[in-house]
Amino acid sequence: MNPTKNDIPAKKRATLCNLLNERLADLLDLGLQAKQAHWNVKGPQFISLHELFDSVAGDVAGFVDDVAERITALGGTAEGTLQVVSKRTSLKSYPTDITSGRDHVDTLSTAMAQVGKLVRAAIDQADKLEDADTADLFTGISRELDKKLWFVEAHLQNDK
Repeated sequence: MNPTKNDIPAKKRATLCNLLNERLADLLDLGLQAKQAHWNVKGPQFISLHELFDSVAGDVAGFVDDVAERITALGGTAEGTLQVVSKRTSLKSYPTDITSGRDHVDTLSTAMAQVGKLVRAAIDQADKLEDADTADLFTGISRELDKKLWFVEAHLQNDK
């Protein structure tokens, strides 16, 4: 931990930074998965999905930056290298052999839902560590991620 005058006890800050780095890895992976979908989607809904997936990636990039900055504000080191993310991510690997809009929507929405679940659990963990600011950060991410999940999942609904 780096020195800081932040009044959260060092042991709690270290635990919070670990929690934040876990979610940072998931968010970085999710952003790359959204880009994978954005670049490779094909089919009749191409343009709408291409733009939607890019929007997801853009929002996630903002979440990544906020989480990384919270880590450093607490005296930690944001661990966002490819090597760390590939070891730490909780997400399944994104398939590189899919092209249909439906397959990308299904795969990306599954990953988004997984990250949403983990972020909601992180809200509770941050609360238990008495860090309202980190809990609030995760709450904002959860709210926006759920909204984007709704946008993506709408492409699966009424599909029968």
